[in-house]
Amino acid sequence: MKDLLDELSWRGMVHDTTPGLKEHFEKGMVKGYIGFDPTASSLHIGNLATVMLLKQLQLAGGKPYALVGGATGMIGDPSGKSKERNLLDETTLRENQAGVKSQLEKFLDFDCGDNSAVIVNNYDWFKEIGFLQFLRNVGKHLSVSYMMAKDSVKSRLEDKGISFTEFSYQLLQAYDFCHLYKEDGITLQMGGSDQWGNITSGTELIRRMESGEAYALTTPLLTKADGSKFGKSEAGNVWLDAERTSPYKFYQFWLNIADTEISKVLRVFTLFSQEEIEAIEKENENNPNALKRIIAQDITTRIHSEKDYENAVSASEILFKKSGVTEALRSLDEKLLLEVFEGVDRFTVSKDSISGKPDVLTFLAEQTSVFSSKGEARKMIANGGVSINKEKIAAADALVDHELLQGKYLLVQKGKKNYYLIEAE
Repeated sequence: MKDLLDELSWRGMVHDTTPGLKEHFEKGMVKGYIGFDPTASSLHIGNLATVMLLKQLQLAGGKPYALVGGATGMIGDPSGKSKERNLLDETTLRENQAGVKSQLEKFLDFDCGDNSAVIVNNYDWFKEIGFLQFLRNVGKHLSVSYMMAKDSVKSRLEDKGISFTEFSYQLLQAYDFCHLYKEDGITLQMGGSDQWGNITSGTELIRRMESGEAYALTTPLLTKADGSKFGKSEAGNVWLDAERTSPYKFYQFWLNIADTEISKVLRVFTLFSQEEIEAIEKENENNPNALKRIIAQDITTRIHSEKDYENAVSASEILFKKSGVTEALRSLDEKLLLEVFEGVDRFTVSKDSISGKPDVLTFLAEQTSVFSSKGEARKMIANGGVSINKEKIAAADALVDHELLQGKYLLVQKGKKNYYLIEAE
């Protein structure tokens, strides 16, 4: 474990640490944890950066613990938030906990001997603690002035204020660390840089309640070049759950990252070694798109599956390849077809109108509004700019006799980038 801090540092995954952590790693196996509040049934890419901290800890020989906040999830962490969270009911929280747990099991090895990963739920110990008992035994150890000095609290006080409910979160998270230190020998808590105040409150509580020494490590919050949160697309969070963000959209997200983010993403989100990353970057130094494809393949395969990655590639090629993709288009299931062409103009026609095999000009200019006139359609067909189901229309007097995709769709392409989905009912 003596090289772990150096490994995390060159990957750009260290924002701050408490003194003595490197020496602590040199003493042998370290048990470390990260907390995940189950405010949704899935983790997203923003969470993935901290999950990779646990992964690197385990690869170095440490024992990773993932804390699912069944108790603290009922309160809501004020860190990085400008307003009070909506509180979730217990049933929703339990469903979310199950979803988060199943995803963590994709990343961490739970059956590898002494440093097998462990999942814990802080509801298991908080449910046994009464309010007065908590105030008497825990609350007296951290002063209000100490808690108010934390950035997560200070920023809220300067803005719209903070409820006692969220103000207490810091003390609850600190007790999590103290409990895990006492019961499981966990000496390290990690998290995003916005968690520094909560984590160091835990190290302080351990010092005061247990006369012990514990450590903190935070990783930088990943942001895009414009300062916005990394892991969000125009549609919102990019989730790890295939039902929330499909493997195709997940794959596309990585292909569309900014060139300036490539180096950071390679180091934080992949498990390639330093030598492998430097070789990959050198080989593709003038080809950022090749680097993005390497990233997209690695992460999509690990989060989803090899098959999902292959389907995402096939779907992507339909948009960008000029020819040879007709068969791939036919093989798309309806859900993926609609995802690939989400947002394109759509028209609805009767199946009878298509079964009658209309001429292309009538179909494109009258039965649909792909073209405003037959003259416009005729001109573009003559220039080779029209295709149906990725098959180029060679003549203006051609008939529409194409097989319906999924038994109900035709895909019309006008020019290089204009697509239209025709649905036959």
